[in-house]
Amino acid sequence: MNRTALILLAALAIAIPLSLLAGQVWINPLAPQNANALPILLELRAPRAALALVIGAGLGASGAAMQGYLRNPLADPGLFGIAPMAALGAVLSFATGLTLALPVFALIGAAGAMAGLGLIAAGNARSTALFTLAGLMLASLAGALTSLIISLAPNPFAMSEIVTWLMGSLADRSWADVAIAAPPTALGLILLARAGPALDALTLGEDTARSLGFSPSRLLWLMVLGVGLVVGAGVAVTGIIGFVGLMVPHLVRPFTDQRPSSLLGPSALGGALLLLVADCLCRVLPLSGGELRLGIALSLIGAPFFLRLLLRLRSELA
Repeated sequence: MNRTALILLAALAIAIPLSLLAGQVWINPLAPQNANALPILLELRAPRAALALVIGAGLGASGAAMQGYLRNPLADPGLFGIAPMAALGAVLSFATGLTLALPVFALIGAAGAMAGLGLIAAGNARSTALFTLAGLMLASLAGALTSLIISLAPNPFAMSEIVTWLMGSLADRSWADVAIAAPPTALGLILLARAGPALDALTLGEDTARSLGFSPSRLLWLMVLGVGLVVGAGVAVTGIIGFVGLMVPHLVRPFTDQRPSSLLGPSALGGALLLLVADCLCRVLPLSGGELRLGIALSLIGAPFFLRLLLRLRSELA
């Protein structure tokens, strides 16, 4: 285990207890507690923290894997339409009344989007502009269809539920949500880790990777299934939480040896830490209208980060 991973684990060891104590009602572990303290910790904050760790790890690792596979520093499950397509699948479950099958709908949507991008990636040209445009097309299509479904909602209550869910949040989540998200996320992370050596070889070129014995089609399906599972699982229980997969790999990459495989673990830990800290801040910020939605908060941070990346790429290409 490298130094970066150890530092991130130490930060998580500090952040996890703080996340259990922080909130609109702070819990002082050194003071006598009332009868409500234990239920708040076990039933409200512990599952919320666990879900932040699970979803954050999945999003961070999926972003790192996509950037390595597409060799595109702008790759992100949200920007490339994967999260919006997963959300479209989830919204379809709301519209059809099959809410119990929401995780399945979300997983199918995410896997379908990743498969579409993967088929493009299987071509000879791997243009950043090409993948960006393809991702924007998927995101625009998913957004348009989602808006159509919302406009056709049978009643205002259903419309409000869908819109609120799409904002992305860990509020009011339970251990049942953790049980839904954790298994597919764990399986997705295993698949992405299996793809690590092939991603390293791919940095030398597709022909070189093939000559080293790595199968492009096998790598494609590892990416489709791995990213589809982690993103679909996250969207199924939290809605859309964007920019984690974009920001985290860029933040931890300077502290690794730059190989995609060595970036997956630190990105997973960094994603878990980012989501946990961001969720804590959303809980403690004093807002009169209630708690700030996590998806909105990360978008407010991620959009300027994305702009900074674009400006840096423009200066490098100039």
